[in-house]
Amino acid sequence: MRTPALMIFGLVLSPCGWILDLTATVAPDWREIRSIPGVATDMFLQQGIWDICQGSDSSRTIACNQQDTTYFQNAVINPAKGLMVASLLVTLVGLGVAAAGVRCWTDRPSWLIAGLGGILIFLSGVMCLIPIAWYTAILNQIPASGTSISAGYCLILGYIGAIMEILAGAALVIWLFPCCRKWEEGDTMNTWSPRIPAEPAPKANNHRVRSRPPIDIASITTRSDSSVPYRRDSLDDGDFRAPKKMNRPHVVRNHPADADL
Repeated sequence: MRTPALMIFGLVLSPCGWILDLTATVAPDWREIRSIPGVATDMFLQQGIWDICQGSDSSRTIACNQQDTTYFQNAVINPAKGLMVASLLVTLVGLGVAAAGVRCWTDRPSWLIAGLGGILIFLSGVMCLIPIAWYTAILNQIPASGTSISAGYCLILGYIGAIMEILAGAALVIWLFPCCRKWEEGDTMNTWSPRIPAEPAPKANNHRVRSRPPIDIASITTRSDSSVPYRRDSLDDGDFRAPKKMNRPHVVRNHPADADL
């Protein structure tokens, strides 16, 4: 049995979302702060959930490990750390379970195990989406040292990665529905296979073959001389009449006529 397209879609999309979520987790750019008093106008700060970096538009050097106790004590930072790390771990577990359920090296996948892996991947996407949406909602409410605040690229990558994981998990969860339907009928989940319509029965032949009655060979008797319309001794009486000639010149008779008897 060929691997269904939805299973392939889920197994390909979930690792892509995991990579984007990993980048959003470790990169220190959840928001950017500019127009900082007392520094150059091209200076900016990049704040993440693990680190804060300071950079400049005129140079490519970036100094990280900046201290900001007020920022890290915000209510969203610690929950965001825990949810993002948990989302990465749950995605890996879900991928392992889904890969074991799909089993491309066997004839038929295990619908139940693939669906359970899809549930884990779906939940990991939701776990990533919660801190990203929470941080975006209070982006301007978190205390900052500058007046110009904008969203960083980590939020964009987090949104995309979370949506990809949710779609991948949903594509795998779909396979639980036919499995549950067979479960209600009393069948085993892992042994379920798609229903194949039965082939139509061949139409009955209405033409009946009439059997001929057997020939009784014993009833066949040899004809006697009385059954012959003329006898050999009648030739002497002159009552023999030669057969009429047929007007078929192209027909050649190789058989003897009655006159030759």
